[in-house]
Amino acid sequence: MKAGAVQPARGAELRCQGWRQEGILRMLENTVANGERPDELVIYGGIGKAARDWPSYHAIVAALRDLADDETLVVQSGRPVAVFRSFPDSPRVVLANANLVPRAATTQRFGELSAAGLTMHGQYTAGSWAYIGGQGIVQGSFETFGACAGSFGGTLSGRVVLTAGLGGMGSAQGPAIAMNQGVALVCEVDETKIANRLADGRVDEIAKDVPDAWRRCRKAADGRQPLVVAVAANAADVAEELVSRGMLPDVATDQTSAHDLLTGYVPAGYSLVEATRLREAHPDEYRRAAGTTVARHVRALLAMRNGGTTVFEYGNDLRGAGKLAGVAEAFDIPGFVASYVRPSFAVGRGPYRWVCLSGEESDRVAIDTTARTLFPEDDRLQQWLGHAERWTATEGLPARICWLGHGARALMAREINRKVREGELAAPVAITRDHLDSGSCSYPGRETENMPDGSDEIADWPYLNAMLNVAGGADLVAIHQNAGIIGGSCSAGMTLVCDGSELADERIDRCFASDPGIGVVRHATAGVPEAVAYLPHSGIHAIHNQASDQQSRSDKD
Repeated sequence: MKAGAVQPARGAELRCQGWRQEGILRMLENTVANGERPDELVIYGGIGKAARDWPSYHAIVAALRDLADDETLVVQSGRPVAVFRSFPDSPRVVLANANLVPRAATTQRFGELSAAGLTMHGQYTAGSWAYIGGQGIVQGSFETFGACAGSFGGTLSGRVVLTAGLGGMGSAQGPAIAMNQGVALVCEVDETKIANRLADGRVDEIAKDVPDAWRRCRKAADGRQPLVVAVAANAADVAEELVSRGMLPDVATDQTSAHDLLTGYVPAGYSLVEATRLREAHPDEYRRAAGTTVARHVRALLAMRNGGTTVFEYGNDLRGAGKLAGVAEAFDIPGFVASYVRPSFAVGRGPYRWVCLSGEESDRVAIDTTARTLFPEDDRLQQWLGHAERWTATEGLPARICWLGHGARALMAREINRKVREGELAAPVAITRDHLDSGSCSYPGRETENMPDGSDEIADWPYLNAMLNVAGGADLVAIHQNAGIIGGSCSAGMTLVCDGSELADERIDRCFASDPGIGVVRHATAGVPEAVAYLPHSGIHAIHNQASDQQSRSDKD
């Protein structure tokens, strides 16, 4: 299909047998419409897809239209396979993406199975139909850089931050840095992406080369003015040049797609066109060239770190790729979750997003106002909502993401459902979240890196999260293994449609207690101090096995 052919339905007219099915269908349509390459069903991250192929997509749409209120659609790696009888408060859709048995969960084997049409990479919110465009990652980046700013007195004012990538995820970093009063220097090899980000306001200025970019950034930082400067260049080349010139940024990270070097990472020395030709004609040579570039990139970041720059990996597997390319000390660079995000996750605070199925901006404004009113003491949320209108243009259906904690999520969802029921909103609202959340992901190279008890690789928790969401009656529940990612990961996604019904109130109370609640339990079990302190006052009925907990920590010691 041609790009732009899929657009989310709007208004109050139903095409399905109920709003829960209609809401899921609109979320799928919205995900595809906001994708990087919608004609290929690729949403973000280079290979993250919403459906396996177009016949599968159309079959999913047809199944959702026919789905009854006591039926559940089953989707296997982007392909619908069956509809079964269930209950009115059961999920309407359950899906699983890229789950392989352990011995096969390698990048190479996943690629072979994917090429054979047997699986697909779900990339978190792409494959669980919860993508809301760039603002989803903007808000998470805002939180991360806000936490990073804590080491600079609570603000990035006067600081230069180096990063790379202006794709669906990377383009969020510039605005997030600027919202924290910093200056962003962003490298991107694709000049078209730079032009697009200049047009949509995520880039303020384009530099002609690295010295010009540094001059612009330094001037803005010295004047305490937020600014986003882009330069068309390879990240490894830029990092090395900055090191050689002694131009060290205050903070350095990266958001290129390093999890798959063949499809997401462009080797140095090649134009984008040349790289595409090399990839298609000589994939092995391309991987070698990309690996060499990644190694240079990681070594340059390590040199910056040795020079005093705050360096962290932003979950794109750059360190894993660098280690495979021969940089033994790649993991001396810390990950962003362990460095900045874990205290929030430990108390169930994480990415919570609502999507206005009506398509009306007035619904989003009303819900934003509700969030401001319900949580006046949440300074971070208030600061974010003050910036969001400026930095997050509506993409597809009007949506918003805010980080809310355990307890606050149910309160917010209840109020949204009440507004739907009483006609204060034009149509129902879908509530979802990122997979990168309190208790929904096990990823030893990111979310669960360096857990205090050494349980980084334990994947029980996202499976438990998914089962709890099924038990609680979420409308869509997803399990992803994401076997194509270096180091592997396992995650769970969920979506719940607030249709104004009393049944929705019941499902809200169950799901938004257990969904972040299992994350609190997971972190408390691991010994994360913030979770241990919060759990006794959380209202969660946790079962303490002190002997087992003490033994596991003793074994680790």
